[in-house]
Amino acid sequence: MNNFESETRARVARNAADTGLQEAARGFMGVSIRAQYSYNYSWLGRPIIQYPQDMVAIQELIWRTRPDLIIETGIAHGGSLILSASMLALLDYCEAVESGQPLDPKGPCRRVLGVDIDIRAHNREAIEAHPMAHRIDMLQGSSVAPDIVAEVYQRARGHERVLVILDSNHTHEHVLAELDAYAPLVSSGSYCVVFDTVIEDLPAGVYPDRPWDVGDNPKTAVREFLARNSDFVVDEEIESKLLITVAPGGYLRRI
Repeated sequence: MNNFESETRARVARNAADTGLQEAARGFMGVSIRAQYSYNYSWLGRPIIQYPQDMVAIQELIWRTRPDLIIETGIAHGGSLILSASMLALLDYCEAVESGQPLDPKGPCRRVLGVDIDIRAHNREAIEAHPMAHRIDMLQGSSVAPDIVAEVYQRARGHERVLVILDSNHTHEHVLAELDAYAPLVSSGSYCVVFDTVIEDLPAGVYPDRPWDVGDNPKTAVREFLARNSDFVVDEEIESKLLITVAPGGYLRRI
């Protein structure tokens, strides 16, 4: 570990113990969610409904774990798929440079698999027209439907390093079913990232038009999953680093 990394880890640890900083971060999360702050961003031209801090965390995880397949549930406008695909393209390029071998544009490449119960036609068209489209596959259907789960497993065959991102229906039942279905695909040392666990930490009724709320959300699903699965742990250092995140307790590392 170099000096910069040591300093960063020490600073992150101090931030985790700084009650004033933690309180300020929680306050910002509350007001920014009401202001729909996460709807303001895009990645390489496609809307990505995420907080910038979580976008940075995802690129750090991709660079660190170097997956050859990323599975994402929840597609929306496709910005997250484009983020993952662009990072995988950088990995392929950098590894080619490191090896001294030319990158074959027609050769096998790292891929992203997105699943959504409703891929809107205009979003599919825009994703398929994007320069990163050749790295992206999409499946339409419920992420917990047996036929969709079976298809994901079929497409995951032969991939050694897999990272999973869950960001679709946010009810306890649905997220727990996703965790049971897809967590086994996560390779050792890689991650299953569960977004919107922050719902549990917000006042009840913040999402009156949605079926999830305090007591019924991704964080409650993660708690139940971890209670009966000892091969995943919460990476608390990520949350301490970000401070601002919609996934507190949701960065799960497979050990």
